[in-house]
Amino acid sequence: MRSNLYTLGFTSIVTIVLGFFLALAADGLRELQVTNVENDMKKNILVSLGFKPGGETPWTSDQIQKLFQENIEAVVLDASGQRTEKDPKEIDTEKDVEFLPIYLKKIGDDVGGYAIPIAGKGLWSTLFGYFAIEPDGRTVKGITFYKHGETPGLGGEVDKPWFQQNFIGKRFVDENDQLLGIHVIKGKVESDDQEAYHKVDGISGATMTGKGLEYFLKDDLVKYEPFFKQVRGRQS
Repeated sequence: MRSNLYTLGFTSIVTIVLGFFLALAADGLRELQVTNVENDMKKNILVSLGFKPGGETPWTSDQIQKLFQENIEAVVLDASGQRTEKDPKEIDTEKDVEFLPIYLKKIGDDVGGYAIPIAGKGLWSTLFGYFAIEPDGRTVKGITFYKHGETPGLGGEVDKPWFQQNFIGKRFVDENDQLLGIHVIKGKVESDDQEAYHKVDGISGATMTGKGLEYFLKDDLVKYEPFFKQVRGRQS
């Protein structure tokens, strides 16, 4: 009969060997994981700015990289809305709060839209996404979410096309260009509501997720307001 010492030794060796190979595999996949995360973020920026995959075929990694490189200019603003020399890849949005990444859709020498990162608490989780704005600095061009932990079928509907399309064409400032944000209401927006221009239909059974989105979206827009005031000023 083998001793307990033999069993313990054998188990330890197996554990060490398996741990070594698991660490090796994780290290080998780290670069691929980083690339996948980067591609997913770029894809969401592109989608928020109106780019769509052709037909039923999703974009490949190479297509995402090519579209982004050819059509998007990545910029970092300071708190006053002025451009800096920083690269968005260098910015930790949770720590470097004085620096604001923004992504410009380039159409020749013109800007076809702006996308800003948005993040905040829903009901059960932090939601991460992008909010795109038309060149007028007033109108919503699109919204996407690439990460959240909200309840499927309820708050999880934030990443569904039917909900996100509600935002397109809405305005987040009033007639005097004062920031209002976008209100996610309970139920549906009435067509005769004079304030319908800054309201969207809520998600049934997910009022708290909708309100969380409303609050953190406005908080993020406040940070970028110095920049968009300049954009709106150039339209006058």
